[in-house]
Amino acid sequence: MTSATSTQRTITAVTIAGLTLAASAGGALAYGEKRIDEEQARERARIEQGRYSGELTRREYRDLQAEQRAIQDLENRAKADGHVSKREYRAIHEAQQNASRHIREERTDGQVSWYRRWLYNHR
Repeated sequence: MTSATSTQRTITAVTIAGLTLAASAGGALAYGEKRIDEEQARERARIEQGRYSGELTRREYRDLQAEQRAIQDLENRAKADGHVSKREYRAIHEAQQNASRHIREERTDGQVSWYRRWLYNHR
């Protein structure tokens, strides 16, 4: 009976070690990818809200969208080899911080899309 219990403990220990190894390998492979994607989603939502509310002109909207596409291209190049290194993550994160600043500046610069502002206020 003790050999069966010992065997079960060994199997359990090996299973836990395997799961731990798999989890740590997956985490290393996806360095910061989740944070990158979450930040991009927040930035896109802020851009769309600015467009909807009239805080962004057509040109500002187009420029901010182009900046988001450039960040997406940067991310795609970083993921091309299946691994986002710390250096690549920092470059993407810095580009996202700059984009976030640009979104804030454009939404608060006082230029408005009068038609969109009118629609937003009359819904």
